[in-house]
Amino acid sequence: MGGDEKTGEEEKQGSKTMSSDLSDYTIIKEGEAEILMHAKNEVFYNKTQVNNRDISIAVLRTFISKRKQEYETMLLKRTKAVHKLSNENASKLETPTEFHMHNEVTNGEYEDLEEISQDEPCSISEEPVKTSEGKGRGELKPPRVLEALSASGLRALRYAREVEEIGQVVALDNDKVSVEACRRNIRFNGSVACAKVESHLADARVFMLTHPKEFDVVDLDPYGSPSAFLDSAVQSVIDGGMLMCTATDMAVLCGGNGEVCYSKYGSYPLRGKYCHEMALRILLACIESHANRYKRYIVPVLSVQMDFYVRVFVRIYTSASAMKNTPLKLSYVYQCTGCDSFHLQPLGRTVSKNTSIRYLPGFGPVVPQECSDCGKKYNMGGAIWSAPIHDQEWVTSILADVKSMKDRYPAYDRIYAVLTTISEELPDVPLFLSLHNLCATLKCTSPSAVIFRSAVINAGYRISGTHVNPLGLKSNAPMDVIWDIMRCWVKNHPVKAQPADQAGSVILAKEPVLQANFARAIASLSKAQAKKVARFLPNPERHWGPKLRAGRQITSKHVSLLGPQALNGINNYVEEGKEEGKEEKEEKEEEGNEPQAKRKKTEDLASIS
Repeated sequence: MGGDEKTGEEEKQGSKTMSSDLSDYTIIKEGEAEILMHAKNEVFYNKTQVNNRDISIAVLRTFISKRKQEYETMLLKRTKAVHKLSNENASKLETPTEFHMHNEVTNGEYEDLEEISQDEPCSISEEPVKTSEGKGRGELKPPRVLEALSASGLRALRYAREVEEIGQVVALDNDKVSVEACRRNIRFNGSVACAKVESHLADARVFMLTHPKEFDVVDLDPYGSPSAFLDSAVQSVIDGGMLMCTATDMAVLCGGNGEVCYSKYGSYPLRGKYCHEMALRILLACIESHANRYKRYIVPVLSVQMDFYVRVFVRIYTSASAMKNTPLKLSYVYQCTGCDSFHLQPLGRTVSKNTSIRYLPGFGPVVPQECSDCGKKYNMGGAIWSAPIHDQEWVTSILADVKSMKDRYPAYDRIYAVLTTISEELPDVPLFLSLHNLCATLKCTSPSAVIFRSAVINAGYRISGTHVNPLGLKSNAPMDVIWDIMRCWVKNHPVKAQPADQAGSVILAKEPVLQANFARAIASLSKAQAKKVARFLPNPERHWGPKLRAGRQITSKHVSLLGPQALNGINNYVEEGKEEGKEEKEEKEEEGNEPQAKRKKTEDLASIS
């Protein structure tokens, strides 16, 4: 009885401290999850990442439905295989006189076959499947999700509360304060969160290495580069599972520090207009490199550049033979220093002979020492992922899911715009051109995007926009065709004479081989443009970008990141804290002085007596 009373008292005390502590916290609601954020910036939270979290939830929902479809297809194939084998065995029966003897043998074979099919694992989550008739089939387990760097736990809580049919969500962090905050937020979100989400204080790298092929989904969203976590992450995902990965070190990935990028990702970036798409492709190449070390390979389903970061969603499979195709998916990039011409150099190629395939080094170089268009030198970057970075079927499914559940996505307008633009991209064309840069090289007025698109389409090539840049244009037209179109444009819209050694002058000095047709083409506008769907939205508020790392002291130099209002709020909180501390100190001093005065009086009285 005494123990029960004690625990009751402890619970009351805990609830009192929690209620008193709530005055120090701000309740932040995002989607269906709510978290408690302390004013001292103890645990990292960035409002801007709502776009990231919304897209992740949309992809996770699509992954669960696709996973279920794949599982059902696999069960159907296995059932058909069993029936086929049983029919073949039945047709081998010879004469009616020998029926009984052969029936025993065939029944025995069929029983053995049933036993084999029952013991054989065919589920993505390693559940044994029963294919025999009249017996219950093995069910697909709910997917397990690992959020390797959870901080406040908001992402894990949203997964648990908003994604139907999700299983256990494990949230990790190696910071004690973050884990305490995460556990507090789990309790704050009620029984569903408590049942599905668990938080651990652990190093994500060690945890993933000690739990190989255990998670259907691994989510990496670090503050900065994910390169230190990739090797353990690709080992922790089950076969056919998904890795979600964010990189926020865009200055490094976009060519600001090429040598740092090479040390972290194994690729050298180039500073072109396409640098943000190149950042996506560098990250994909890096993940593929880590996966290959364990006879695994990746299949990208969605790759997004938004705000100040890149985010990729890839499925991971194990196959030593399929892994040999990796060099075919990677390329080096040659970027001209004088004009916007760029060329890709594939790392490998294949030669087919009868039924065998030989894997050989790629032919090269694809460019001469000097640019054939302007005569300048080339910079070389890479290697980058040059295969498709999206699966258009997945993009269509994700977009349909987002449209059908628009009320459940706080950043619906933004993610719908991005996914719509991605759905219209040319999937097999790496990188892109900037129309304004082409015109800047030639010092000419710019044609409208519709006129330029029409000229490319009329020349027999494909062209599309890109989600990375509103002015970017992807096309399978070679660079000499692009420059011929621009030469024809300049003939109709003359420019002032420029020095002969400039890149633009060298390009315009050549006569165009192709005569461009600028007549309006039917396909010059995409479906979204024709319907006037917004594709590039402005930021919803000022100072929409990266935030200060948790635990850092906020000073006046962070105004550009947080805004003056946020800064004043923090300063006011600190000043209030200082005033409270001063008052407490004065009270203690007063309390400490009282007994000293009493002692003095008693001493004086004793001396008198």
